[in-house]
Amino acid sequence: MNRRTFLVTAAAAAALADTPRSTMGIAVTSYLSFGRPKDTLDFLEHANALGAGGIQMPLTSREPAYVRKLRSRAAELGMYYETIAALPTKDGEPAFESTVAAAKEAGTLAIRVNCLPGRRYENFTSLADWDKAVSQSHERIDAAVRIVEKHQLPLAIENHKDWTAEEMAALMKSKASRWLGVCLDTGNNIALLDDPMTVVETLAPYALSTHIKDMAVAPYPDGFLLSEMPLGEGMLDMRRIVDTIRRARPETRLTLEMITRDPLKVPCLTDAYWATFPERNGLYLARTLHMVRERPLPMVSGLTRDAQLQLEEDNVKKSLTYARERLGL
Repeated sequence: MNRRTFLVTAAAAAALADTPRSTMGIAVTSYLSFGRPKDTLDFLEHANALGAGGIQMPLTSREPAYVRKLRSRAAELGMYYETIAALPTKDGEPAFESTVAAAKEAGTLAIRVNCLPGRRYENFTSLADWDKAVSQSHERIDAAVRIVEKHQLPLAIENHKDWTAEEMAALMKSKASRWLGVCLDTGNNIALLDDPMTVVETLAPYALSTHIKDMAVAPYPDGFLLSEMPLGEGMLDMRRIVDTIRRARPETRLTLEMITRDPLKVPCLTDAYWATFPERNGLYLARTLHMVRERPLPMVSGLTRDAQLQLEEDNVKKSLTYARERLGL
């Protein structure tokens, strides 16, 4: 999708008055596979054209004029902005602090980060390697917390197929900072054999940001396939999820993450999968596999480029419509 797709045309602008507004925002990762927006302001306009309530995206530029323009335009549209950033490395704290400062000037509600770009069961083959990564993550989180406390800006760590719900809750309790919380993803932890509703109930009290998604699973020889679905087309109880988050954190914004891609393979029936889960037992496996049923999951790799782009956009639109009409968002 070229950059023009994320700019609002005159025809689209004329139709905005008729576009129902949802309070749900859109994470730019909803266009991770194909569209890949490059500019925060352009994506804000695109989300506005779809009737979304806000966006979650990295800050394209830290230049003061750009930051002021983003803040002004979001306020003019009545939309919120959350920033995606990376935790600071040992030598990257000045750059992270510069991002935090610019994001605050842009009016961001929270800085969303993750500790592991990949997936725990794919990145690590031994418990020792995982424990080392955990130690390094704590160091990076501590550095980030010092900076966000200084700037008084919330930091939200996503449960990104790395921490189990119990581990994430324990992390929050151990840091005990009012400026530290969770970007609660409602589907990721199925890949770690966590019950999805238990994840929401456990982490909702810490939710400073969200990735709202619906999911479906199907069997494959080494475990199960996991797929994001448009809201209402998967297996999750979206009404219960939304109500649980709203009760626990009524001010937290609900942001859609609908990633259009081929299903992910979760090889939970292989020995390698279990290398970093010494505390997990057969109960977790049995409970998760109980959800697995034969069903067709959407595949995108065989589609033309134009069809992939259109499906990605349609999935976002369908999810926003469902959020507005069925979830009251």
